[in-house]
Amino acid sequence: MVLAFVAGFIALQAEINRRKLKINPDTVILCMALAGIIGGKLWHMVDTPIDRLDFAILQRPVSDLPGFLQSFAWLRSFSTWFVNFFVWFREGFAWFGGFIAGIAMLLFLGRRYRIGMLTMLDIASPAAAIGYAVGRIGCLISGDGDYGKPTSLPWGMAFPHGLVPTSGAAGTCVQWGWPESCRVHPTPIYEFVVGVLIFWYLWRRGARAISRPLAPGVIVGEFLLLSGLARFLVEFIRINPRVILGMSNAQFFGLLSAIAGVIVLFFARRRFRRQDPVRRVLDHVTQHGNKETKPESHGATPECPHPERWRMFDTMTAEVEVLEFLKCLTTTIKPNLVVETGTFLGVSTQYFAEGLKQNGLGKIITCEPDPAVFAKAKEKFEASGLRKWVDARQESSLETKVSGTIDLLFCDSLLELREKEVRHFLPQINPNGLILMHDAGSHFKTVREAALRLEQEGLISVVLLPTPRGLVMAQKREGRK
Repeated sequence: MVLAFVAGFIALQAEINRRKLKINPDTVILCMALAGIIGGKLWHMVDTPIDRLDFAILQRPVSDLPGFLQSFAWLRSFSTWFVNFFVWFREGFAWFGGFIAGIAMLLFLGRRYRIGMLTMLDIASPAAAIGYAVGRIGCLISGDGDYGKPTSLPWGMAFPHGLVPTSGAAGTCVQWGWPESCRVHPTPIYEFVVGVLIFWYLWRRGARAISRPLAPGVIVGEFLLLSGLARFLVEFIRINPRVILGMSNAQFFGLLSAIAGVIVLFFARRRFRRQDPVRRVLDHVTQHGNKETKPESHGATPECPHPERWRMFDTMTAEVEVLEFLKCLTTTIKPNLVVETGTFLGVSTQYFAEGLKQNGLGKIITCEPDPAVFAKAKEKFEASGLRKWVDARQESSLETKVSGTIDLLFCDSLLELREKEVRHFLPQINPNGLILMHDAGSHFKTVREAALRLEQEGLISVVLLPTPRGLVMAQKREGRK
């Protein structure tokens, strides 16, 4: 149990650190350990019959009690009862009881630390998986009856001196009709291996949740599904008595756990899909930040087979290399007016503004319709010292009014608006200027096809740059010299 808590603590601490959460892992693991022990013990006490306890005092007729109490028989009876109760209390912990108590404690801690219920459960799932796996080694070395049925497989094991011995007249082997010296399935080893694999999978999923948005609840849903399914399957070769629909208690609740995991996954993903993509990324950035760069998370495309060579701040902002390219273009063509659609958190706006500052001239007009996102971007502009070069507007790109000639247009708003934005601003674009459309890779067909359609109509000339998410560089045909 101690090693299980240590393993869980190390995993939980690592998860908290990589998510950069302001949570004290010592407090969490201590509370989880106490909850697990108490819950596991209470469930075991309820689940295990008290068939060895002597309730002589309670079973005697009321008329006999005075004489019984006057003798020393009551002391012997009470002593026997107390010893048996202590032995019964000391033995065994029920996995499901600790599981339920642990979840309840996590929800309490999540409320205390102001972390969403599902997110808190996601954080603790890898630690629970590895802690459960290591804890099963205790079942193995104690021979407490968590092993499986008799087997002739070469890796079968015997527990002649276990808490629940396999040998002897009343041993497991004889009860199952096998020779007294038989071997049994070492199911704790099976569960240890499966638990480690589940931990490895959930740990990788946690890394995915940090690099790009993942629906809260997906990791805990997968944990419930995988661990419940593993427990359900291993119970087929365990010696636990069948009490519910031909299943053991653990098997029945393992099945319930797997079903609960499916339900959590269904509702978590449905809720995530219904969320506005911009707000989804905003929530992710708010939780994990985007000051440090990480490998690009978008998948490979025919034109860009190695996206991992690029870097990103978040999944909504352009790749770091593209941002540097935007700044380089700004210092190269010296625009007087830059128009950007889709400010988001203002990272690309700052790169443009830094180029304008280096030039010593120009202005960037950037627009963002979402009030919460716009407020975050405005805070960034105020703190950057580049406010002089930025005209930030909380409005839709198609409602933005611009006076004068646009030397550089960067479209990075909703995918379905990019073509409309180019058509909207095209009359004001400098024929010698540039039009840039982000998210134009072959997996973003909306923007790519829109750019090619505009080219077929003879409105612009297009170059498709092979970046991970794709970038269109175009120029207006009319009036070009």
